[in-house]
Amino acid sequence: MYNNSTQALQDTTTLNIQNHCNKSDDFKYTLYSCVFSLVFVIGLLFNMVAVYIFACNLKLRNETTTYMINLVVSDSLFVLSLPFRIVYFVKRDWMFGNELCKISVALFYTNMYGSILFLTCISVDRFLAIVHPFRSQAIRTKRNAKLACCTVWVMVLSGSIPTGFLLDTTSPKNANSSYCFENYSKKQWKAELSKVVVFIETVGFIIPLMINVFCSVMVLRTLRKPQTLNRGGSLNKAKILRMIIVHLLIFCFCFIPYNINLMFYAMVRSNILKGCTAEYVVRTIYPIALCIAVTNCCFDPVIYYFTSETIQSSIKRKSTAWNNGVKLFQRLQMDSLQSNHSV
Repeated sequence: MYNNSTQALQDTTTLNIQNHCNKSDDFKYTLYSCVFSLVFVIGLLFNMVAVYIFACNLKLRNETTTYMINLVVSDSLFVLSLPFRIVYFVKRDWMFGNELCKISVALFYTNMYGSILFLTCISVDRFLAIVHPFRSQAIRTKRNAKLACCTVWVMVLSGSIPTGFLLDTTSPKNANSSYCFENYSKKQWKAELSKVVVFIETVGFIIPLMINVFCSVMVLRTLRKPQTLNRGGSLNKAKILRMIIVHLLIFCFCFIPYNINLMFYAMVRSNILKGCTAEYVVRTIYPIALCIAVTNCCFDPVIYYFTSETIQSSIKRKSTAWNNGVKLFQRLQMDSLQSNHSV
């Protein structure tokens, strides 16, 4: 079956490079299994804490928390799919059926570009709240935030679902085995996949990156204006600055390496860049960049903490209650020991 253009973004490099360059990238399987295992443990813990806070402790919800709730849903779904990937990378054989492979592929791209777009929504919301606090009141509503989230989900799912479900999982090396995430041909790249990569990278990465940088710069410029200082205690400049730095650092660290390398990978596969050296470089960088990209589901809860004062207050209350509980337990234990000694 001919796979259409949505196969451009398979999330590992192909096992069967159809040219004379024979350098192996099998190191990726060990790298993936180790990094994905770590991401699963940390991501599951952090996102379950986030789910608990959003579901049980966050009574006052605004536009920003609406975006965060959607982001934690995307992260949680991807984290829950990681054990299947880990088993595959260890055994190098997909044993869970074609449908689960396709779903797992779709969840990766849902998480990748969903995270990018939801983080962009948070950045735009912060820009409107600080740079245009009065004019944006009619725009910054929970209804519009929900509408923006629905738009993001439609955009992401319309690309990620076909990417997963039109994937060929047949192994060209062994008819009795199946593999996942890495089956697409050089012919397809030459036909149209490189063009699709350009489109997806432009809409799903370059434009959101520019929006994030623009919003952050405008917020910083606004904070330097004298009239901003006269708005009293409603703005904490140090806290906002810390929020912007954390947001940009996580965004750039997680998404820039993967997406830039993907562009070069597309050029190599389309014969725009030729030579074994170029191919070897992009094939070597790809697994490393992919591992960095999947860590976004571990770092997103950090953004929740620095962006929302409500979440900070909730965590501080829980920490205080936990510390008080530990102190009470220790006091009871000491009293019990003293009672035993007195007897």
